[in-house]
Amino acid sequence: MKKIVRSLYLLKKNIFVKPKSKHPLNTFGQSETSKCRSRLMQYCVGHGLDLGFGGDPITKTAIRMDSPVPYTKVGEYPVQLGGKAENLYWFKDDVLDYIYSSHLLEDFFDTEAVLKEWIRVLKPGGRLIIFCPDEQRFRKHCTETGQKYNSNHVHEFFSLEFVKQVLDRIEKTKYIYEQDNVNIYSWDLVCEKK
Repeated sequence: MKKIVRSLYLLKKNIFVKPKSKHPLNTFGQSETSKCRSRLMQYCVGHGLDLGFGGDPITKTAIRMDSPVPYTKVGEYPVQLGGKAENLYWFKDDVLDYIYSSHLLEDFFDTEAVLKEWIRVLKPGGRLIIFCPDEQRFRKHCTETGQKYNSNHVHEFFSLEFVKQVLDRIEKTKYIYEQDNVNIYSWDLVCEKK
């Protein structure tokens, strides 16, 4: 009963608790968002979209968008918008305060087209918040821990630098925060739309 009361209290206070892993370096079964929430939630202010949230949104108020039948489920929140993250047809240009995406961008062959679509729906000054794996570190981590490799990753050398090169070509954002090599195999990037 105490666990139920505590869970309800934490939910009411907009506090999320990450599940415990059996192996200290094996992160399978935890949401990736649970690993970066304390760093990145502060950038998710206003009306925004959590792309590919897998049941665990960055905030309770984020619009939750995922595939109609998500390939992963690590939380209890249902999908609000079912569709493809590379086509945000629900939204006009320049309408959202932020877009948050965790461990999704690496699944798209045309990274530039996807980023252009995400930036399109942001207001000027809106924030693009990305938390993704460094592909080489992720592969090494899977080999060392036995964590199942995600075969949806399509770029062998996907990294913070790879994404920054794409954003530099688009020329519509400025960087306000970045951190490489966090949470074993991932990186953070926050940009503002110019």
